[in-house]
Amino acid sequence: MNRTSAPADSPTSGAWEELVTTALLGTDRRTPPGVAPGRDAPAALLDAAAMETVRRRAGLIPARSAPRPDPAPEDPRPSLPAPAARRLAMLLADRPATAGSGRRGTAPDLVELLPQWLATANARGFTAPPETLPALLDAARGRTDLRPSALAFAGPRALWLARLNPEWRFALRATPGGGASLPHLDDTEKVRELWQEGLFAERVALLAAIRADAPRAARELLATTWATERAEDRLMFLDSLRDGLGDEDEPFLEQSLADRSRNVRATAAELLSSLPGSALASRMAARAWACVAVDHTQDTPTITVEAPHECDAGMERDGIAAKPPAGRGERSWWFGQLVEATPLGTWPARLGDRTPEGIVALPVGDDWQGELHAAWCRAAVRQRNAVWSRALLGAPSVPEAGGPGAVSLAERAKLLSTLEADERAEWVAGFIATHGLSEAFQLLGVCQVPWAPPLGQAVVDALNIARDAGSYPWSFSGVMGLAERCLDPAAANPLDGLLAVPEEPQDASPGAGGYWAEAFQRLVTTLRMRAAMAQELGVDREEGPPAHD
Repeated sequence: MNRTSAPADSPTSGAWEELVTTALLGTDRRTPPGVAPGRDAPAALLDAAAMETVRRRAGLIPARSAPRPDPAPEDPRPSLPAPAARRLAMLLADRPATAGSGRRGTAPDLVELLPQWLATANARGFTAPPETLPALLDAARGRTDLRPSALAFAGPRALWLARLNPEWRFALRATPGGGASLPHLDDTEKVRELWQEGLFAERVALLAAIRADAPRAARELLATTWATERAEDRLMFLDSLRDGLGDEDEPFLEQSLADRSRNVRATAAELLSSLPGSALASRMAARAWACVAVDHTQDTPTITVEAPHECDAGMERDGIAAKPPAGRGERSWWFGQLVEATPLGTWPARLGDRTPEGIVALPVGDDWQGELHAAWCRAAVRQRNAVWSRALLGAPSVPEAGGPGAVSLAERAKLLSTLEADERAEWVAGFIATHGLSEAFQLLGVCQVPWAPPLGQAVVDALNIARDAGSYPWSFSGVMGLAERCLDPAAANPLDGLLAVPEEPQDASPGAGGYWAEAFQRLVTTLRMRAAMAQELGVDREEGPPAHD
């Protein structure tokens, strides 16, 4: 029988699919079987769907009911105060704004306040209200940056829910061990059983837990199964040795330099280069020293560079990648890797017992300065060497704003991350005072939140200068968004003077003053909301919100 001419109540093998297709296309384009086009077609479609639904259900064979799940675990943490619970519901109900004209109005961006609220709630040790768990899991599913704090706040009940809903299974993967409880570390038999038979996530969590308490025991446990592990698993396990890395790990890492996986070899070499006293660090230093020297025959002492002419087997074994990326020369590629892996503390002895500042100030011949200083930047970040980071950054007020080694904003931001929070904020404040906000976004992103008062004041002063210049605020929307989340809420009252619409200079962009007043109103409103959020969570005004990077 022709399906399109069959009566609506006749059984056909594809009746349900036919109705679904009709609903998707619309009754203006396609009508249910046996129904003429017209105003009655939508109602006829719904009638036919209702009848087919009953027919499909009537054909189901009863099945044995599934066993009831185990009860959700208890969460011993204290409950949220009622005002904070209401605030959480409001934050979770908000949705990201769709792209539009770029004008945001004066209302705070609640979506961007949720991470800060979660950080404070976790610091206070509260548990999530059970009714908010589905929304928390949905929010964490949509934002990977939110997952650690959201899952920590949601607690064990969220993992219980995640096992019942496939859409929330990410929570099991994102939680060490999939939320499973680990055996007591003193129970040697159960620890060994889990290590040999557990799921990969459980084994990673177990290794991390042992490493935090007893680094040697973790390394010895890993060695028992190392030869039989998959390459990708060896890589993950090896990476876990970063925490608590010490000279005792060197023999194991040296053996890993002969691993059959290139990625494992590279990771082992990177870890060894982080140990200044390791044999690999000494080998790298000897190779780099053969490439770099100080020429005293010129009027000014000058660093000379003779990059390696080949990448031999020993260099490859020690983690040097032989093939450069597209657009890079082989010799400069090998040279940069050697310098990056050389302990920075060895360079003063090689270069005339100069300080890092004195070394960075030396001219470099034959256009090798950029390559050499960029490698020193990477070494300073890898080795977390604040002394060299300061030398490579230089003073924030110099024209290049970052010294000859910091060739990009991204490199400057990485160098800043090796400094203490107060020094970081002071450097960025000086940079903004000299250069304004146009290049400050990446640098602000590595500063501790809430911003220290000098940094917050530098940002506000720069925004005020930009407003007085008469341009639109949209080019500063990224910095303004950061200020809403990162300024100390105590800065709200001093900003009240910026809420009025300023007189526009003759050459100003039309209406720019009104847009700036709107942006500052949103900033002040957001800061006051953050202050209220902290108060609802029990944070004293003097205590302030928890600091975090």
